[in-house]
Amino acid sequence: MAENVTLSGSIRTNLLTLQKTGDLVNRTNSRLSTGLRVGSAVDDAVNYFQAKSLSDRAADLTSRKEGIDQGISSLKSAIGGLEAVEKLLVQMKGVLLSAKSSTAAERVDLASQFNTLATQLTALSNDTSFQGLNLINATGANLKVQFSEKTSAILDVGGTDNRFSAMVGFTAAGATVIATAVTGLTSGWSAISASVSLFDNIIEKMDSAVTTVRSNGKTLGTNVALLQTRLDFTKAYVNTLKEGADKLTLADLNEEGANLVSLQTRQQLGIQALSFAGQQDQGILRLFG
Repeated sequence: MAENVTLSGSIRTNLLTLQKTGDLVNRTNSRLSTGLRVGSAVDDAVNYFQAKSLSDRAADLTSRKEGIDQGISSLKSAIGGLEAVEKLLVQMKGVLLSAKSSTAAERVDLASQFNTLATQLTALSNDTSFQGLNLINATGANLKVQFSEKTSAILDVGGTDNRFSAMVGFTAAGATVIATAVTGLTSGWSAISASVSLFDNIIEKMDSAVTTVRSNGKTLGTNVALLQTRLDFTKAYVNTLKEGADKLTLADLNEEGANLVSLQTRQQLGIQALSFAGQQDQGILRLFG
């Protein structure tokens, strides 16, 4: 049966010192490998949970930031659609101005051009959607952007109807529809000959439509600027939160590197001290030999 080994006080002290130094070396190596001074609640409960709270807040705002960014893209898509709608309206007004001074035969062709542009205008409005949301072909559409999970800070952007019939009050199924709506005639522009008042009436509607489209575009542009400001703020705020969390948990690699060199030196000295203590004890035992 093996007997217990009895250690002298100096050897025991040196062993305990080496053990503590070894633990410190392991901790320092862990900090150098992970870059973290506080990796769990065991390391520092207060700093760990404070840093976790900041990191969680940053993660929540990051998801909101993505929603804001998508909202900006949705509004920019709508603004692009409105700019194209305005261009088509201006072209249609040009057709009307030409028709005022054209012959009956020429008006037939111009009427066809007018209705083609009107059809394309409505199609363009219907095609201007982003992720299934179209803000320029229906008043019931709505973009909702939430800025924070802690407050009720929300931006609601309502849609507008910029289709041809909604803006001018009649459809573009044919020149006959326009003539009927204004004068009661049924044979198209060519049949109203010198009725300049009809063209002036429609041109007035076109001017009003252009004004409406521009106003809608300005509203969306204002909201884009607001969202961009909020996006920039959220990005900066997220970075601040992350920096705050890092200050509580990250290790100073330069400091830890210096600590490792110091601890390794202390460990070597401890091993030497342990060796000297063993030699001393052996020398005393030889005196009794």
